[in-house]
Amino acid sequence: MARPVPLSGFPEWLPEGRAVETHLLEVLTSTFELYGYAGIETRAVEPLDALLSKGETSKEVYVLRRLQAEDGVEPSSTDQLGLHFDLTVPFARYVAENSGRLAFPFKRYQVQKAWRGERPQDGRFREFTQADLDVVAPDTLPAHYEVEVPVVVAAAFERLRAIGVPPVRIAVNNRRLAQGFYEGVGLADVDGTLRVIDKLDKIGPEGVRAALQAEVGASPEQAQACLDLASITGSDASVADAVLALGVRTPLLEQGLQELITLVEGAQAQVPGVVVADLKIARGLDYYTGSVYETTLVGHEALGSICSGGRYDSLVSDGSHTYPGVGMSVGVSRLVSRLLRDGLVQASRGVPTAVLVAVIDEERRAVSDAIAGRLRARGIPTEVAPSAAKFGKQIRHADRRNIPYVWFPAGEGAAGDGEVKDIRSGDQVAADPDGWLPPEADLRPQVRPAD
Repeated sequence: MARPVPLSGFPEWLPEGRAVETHLLEVLTSTFELYGYAGIETRAVEPLDALLSKGETSKEVYVLRRLQAEDGVEPSSTDQLGLHFDLTVPFARYVAENSGRLAFPFKRYQVQKAWRGERPQDGRFREFTQADLDVVAPDTLPAHYEVEVPVVVAAAFERLRAIGVPPVRIAVNNRRLAQGFYEGVGLADVDGTLRVIDKLDKIGPEGVRAALQAEVGASPEQAQACLDLASITGSDASVADAVLALGVRTPLLEQGLQELITLVEGAQAQVPGVVVADLKIARGLDYYTGSVYETTLVGHEALGSICSGGRYDSLVSDGSHTYPGVGMSVGVSRLVSRLLRDGLVQASRGVPTAVLVAVIDEERRAVSDAIAGRLRARGIPTEVAPSAAKFGKQIRHADRRNIPYVWFPAGEGAAGDGEVKDIRSGDQVAADPDGWLPPEADLRPQVRPAD
């Protein structure tokens, strides 16, 4: 049989890596719940026409052709299904379908796989896990939720710093501000301008200048004005002064600028130093209408955004109401890949097992099984040795798997239930399966900064 070849773009972690991912998800979801977000899950597929209407990422959708084919007839383009490329579009459909049964404002988080048919590279995959949080409400959504969402994300990443995740910077902008500015300098193709500006970190100022002139018809003066706007950053009201100093004033720009300052100052009061206005942030998807967010790991900016999102006012509708919303999506697979690649985080062991119960001989395996059962009944992850080899070999088996304790059953006719050995220190004591507990740090795999 030929040796299996890894499939590019479809990450698979070893057990230690999966332990890191699981811990990261536990911290994210528990933080989301602290702020009142409820967990949901949606189907993996959506109608292709719905996916194709949501922006430039639509060209990367995986199409399912056999799922709906009947009698050998291919479905029409309006009947085809595709795997979702993010969780926002499925969430919009979920809200529209269930609006009569949801309590609003509806705050949800969602952890699922998504798929994009793009070229795999560092931190970019064809199959990946996302952790999203969004809040929607009928007809109007208070602006304070545009502050709350990045604050929740910042709180989650602050907790993750304890295990070695680097600090984050959440860069924010406002699409109304950008649109008002571009229209104010005479650029009609606002969406095209946003998509070009969104590439600033990839192609640089000169590349953006050339693309604005070639793709959206900007004059040299208009292109320079866009670059001047994109160069503005700050964490307080001085951002407004810098924008207005460019000499462009429109009602939409002023509305967006006020929203941006409210967001930055509100976040600064709750998570100081994390949320920063950065007016080159654009986001390529067409459905964003207000605040937009991009999050980078400090010291790992070349990886790109590990958490992004924004406000959308018209994405969700059930025919009677529109449900504006705001949300952010954590790229879990991208984050885990960097943590593991650079050795920033490690798990104490790849197996959940805290205790290996040794087997004296196969005739007395039932004794070991009974001890293991009593330990498991008290919540201690336990397994029984695979064979009745010499005790030294059974200890080495536990050591290879980083199982910290080995339990030796009492010999035939001996009193008690045996002894337990910490194979790291060599300490061995008599123990009772109904009373003994390992230290809390040994009960479950621990995720911590790498040595």
